[in-house]
Amino acid sequence: MGVSGSGKSTVGAELARHLGRDFADGDDFHSNANRAKMAAGTPLTDEDRWPWLAAIGAHLRDEMIAGRPAVVACSALKRVYRDRIRAAGASVYFVFLTGGEDVLMRRMQGREGHFMKADMLASQLAILEPLDPDEFGVTVNVSGDVPGIVTEALADFAATEVPGIA
Repeated sequence: MGVSGSGKSTVGAELARHLGRDFADGDDFHSNANRAKMAAGTPLTDEDRWPWLAAIGAHLRDEMIAGRPAVVACSALKRVYRDRIRAAGASVYFVFLTGGEDVLMRRMQGREGHFMKADMLASQLAILEPLDPDEFGVTVNVSGDVPGIVTEALADFAATEVPGIA
């Protein structure tokens, strides 16, 4: 989880590879209407997000029930969004990728062909709520390299007992 440019897809794919799990990008769960809004520079409303978050939660739940816990890259910027994902019935461990605004902006400006525009970063940072102490997960700064970020996340995950996730 984290704002755009934090490396959710890259880190998520690497975490999935290390864990031997399937990876899904949360962007793939967005409706075409949501994608169009973001591409036009219009921030999504909570009403836009509810079906998207429910779909991600259902995917995680279904994979868990099938004995295939999965990794999904998803912004999950607010506690209420993470609660919506968990409400589907999946046990979830969050890796909160965080970094300085300058680092995040530089990463976003270097991407080509992504529907999320760099000027949307400020709106995401404005609503961002870090993990609460009662949420399973770890906060990792993204100013380092991907292998270091993945190692830090995996070490915390291995030391945390999350119900339903082995």
